[in-house]
Amino acid sequence: MRTLLPHDERQDVTLRPAATAKVWLGVGQAHETVAVPGVGLGHGDVLVAIELSTICGSDVHTMQGHRTAPTPLVLGHESVGRVIAIGEGGTTSADGEPLRIGDRVVWSVTVSCGTCDRCTAGMTQKCHTSAKYGHVRIGPRWELTGGFASHVHLRAGTTIVRVPEALPAAVLAPASCATATAWAAVARGADGRSLEGKRVLVYGAGLVGLSAVAIAADEGAEVTVIDPSASRRTFAERFGGTAAVAATGPADIVIEASGHAVADAIAAADVGAAVVLVGSVFPAEPVPLDAESVVRRLLTVTGVHNYTGTELAAAVGFLAGRGRAYPFADVVGAVHPLEDVDAAVAAAAASDAPLRVALNPR
Repeated sequence: MRTLLPHDERQDVTLRPAATAKVWLGVGQAHETVAVPGVGLGHGDVLVAIELSTICGSDVHTMQGHRTAPTPLVLGHESVGRVIAIGEGGTTSADGEPLRIGDRVVWSVTVSCGTCDRCTAGMTQKCHTSAKYGHVRIGPRWELTGGFASHVHLRAGTTIVRVPEALPAAVLAPASCATATAWAAVARGADGRSLEGKRVLVYGAGLVGLSAVAIAADEGAEVTVIDPSASRRTFAERFGGTAAVAATGPADIVIEASGHAVADAIAAADVGAAVVLVGSVFPAEPVPLDAESVVRRLLTVTGVHNYTGTELAAAVGFLAGRGRAYPFADVVGAVHPLEDVDAAVAAAAASDAPLRVALNPR
């Protein structure tokens, strides 16, 4: 994590009323409320008033103890909000234009230095000094570190993307996780080639999978989505895919977005296909690999974790453009007030949960 600037180099912003953050202390413990009466913005930092946050599966897994996390912690990394303060020197949005007070924005889950070998190689999400919103321990002068709060303190090195006023918050909040990750996965599978007429197979009709279905279908691919849930299969067809319970033929691109069907995904790939693993973000049993089959089929097996700032901007562009044809606004099934965060996470963890449950701090 970056070192914060000394106090005398930071711009103090007083908040009246104080910002509110819901802080998670550990498995089995309820969130506690922390009031933050002010923040110190470093050069290029931005303070955003959160309009809506959605609860990602990783937030649920963290609270259930399936993922390690430093506590105390403000969870949440899928949010949309409005800029209310900017640190000295200003900063630019992803389009290269100066960011301004009042801009409605989404932002990357990671903070990157932009200069290390990983950043310059295009892997900004794996920056050597990376910090992740909703995943870092809160500390003095950086308490507003996640989306389960009224405000978030964005650090310099965060990709910030302006978003249209007309797009619903329910569409935009997940963009900084599910939609951008799906865009990265489809782009990795396509590898610069046209998707027109390509056979794309997506395992998992969660929000990452459904977003990948819509993105690939919009590019002209013939998309099949595999999921054991009948309700999710029905929903998937509204995103441009053909739903099934098992693969019926080989595919040119296979995107494994569930984390539970890696072996099936590799088996379903045709000669010369790309297999993109994006759902394996939690501990699981090792997957046997038939290396000879991979070699003889000339497969490319690759992993995608998070995304770059460019991919976030492209995902927002899709949502604001041709993505309007798909029912992204329907993925949020319930909106809870911020003070009911524990009930909201419990709802998101239920077996019949909607794709996303949201928190509204206003």
